[in-house]
Amino acid sequence: MDALIFVVDTLIGLYLLVLLLRLLLQWSRADFRNPIARAIVQVTNPVIMPLRRILPPIGRVDTASVVAVVLVAAVKLMAVQLLATQLVPGLGLPPPLLLVRALLVAVTRLLLQTYFYAILLYAVLSFLAPGTQSPAQALLYSICEPVLRPVRRNIPAIAGIDLSALWVCIAIQALLLLLR
Repeated sequence: MDALIFVVDTLIGLYLLVLLLRLLLQWSRADFRNPIARAIVQVTNPVIMPLRRILPPIGRVDTASVVAVVLVAAVKLMAVQLLATQLVPGLGLPPPLLLVRALLVAVTRLLLQTYFYAILLYAVLSFLAPGTQSPAQALLYSICEPVLRPVRRNIPAIAGIDLSALWVCIAIQALLLLLR
């Protein structure tokens, strides 16, 4: 049963990550002609498009994508909880208020972890392959720059080395510790 819980948690979690990436790419106004962005759109369209017919966007916020992230996160949380109840008799679903709290914490943690790893990868790639351009680097740029730009304005580079990614990663880790 543990293996089944792992598989369900991992597969739904990966799809949730792809949905969140689509939302982040929309917020950052990334170039959707990028092959990776097109793949993300194709994988998430079966969930997003039916919701988009019902939920119109509000300003720059694609409500269908936001609702899809929340719904898939709720499905993941409930599926893992229901599978865990099979292991431990008498364990049921938590009260709705705790379920909503757990859902908000899970989505917030996933968002922070996604930014952390995206910024870390973006920083490593900028040291390993400066001046090169790939589809992955373009998407990382689109996601990370809106977060890094305000930090760069307030904290200057030291000896020509931009440490904004370091400061943002430290802040994200502190926030993740607060969410425990």
